[in-house]
Amino acid sequence: MIGDLRALAILAVAATSVSVSPGTVAAQSRTAIHFEHGNDNGAARGAITGKEYADYVLGAQKGQTMSVAIAIDSTDGDGTIYFNILPPESDNVAIFNGSTSGDFGSIKLPQSGDYTIRVYLMGNDADTRKTVHYTLSMTIM
Repeated sequence: MIGDLRALAILAVAATSVSVSPGTVAAQSRTAIHFEHGNDNGAARGAITGKEYADYVLGAQKGQTMSVAIAIDSTDGDGTIYFNILPPESDNVAIFNGSTSGDFGSIKLPQSGDYTIRVYLMGNDADTRKTVHYTLSMTIM
């Protein structure tokens, strides 16, 4: 009986270890974005420190155009901040990558569903746990 319980405890720990692997870690912050009635745009303010990231989730339809821009409000570091746009059901594969494409992106959406805009730091700001305050602007047309 004790042996069975011990085996179950080991299996539970192993299952937990697998479920929190780096590929499946949830965002430190996840915010649903809803535009005010009649508006096609909105903005969110936030702050990112070090290797944290924040996800903003926004529903949209296939064929619409999503435009996103990020601006730095203040920082105690170099002031480098990025965002990616991930399609619905993405396995962390972006259809827009801000670290290579810049602080503004506009894309025609390939499918309907909930898109994730992921805000993050890289380089020295991420490695030295600097904080960057930002404004994220979003439009869907």
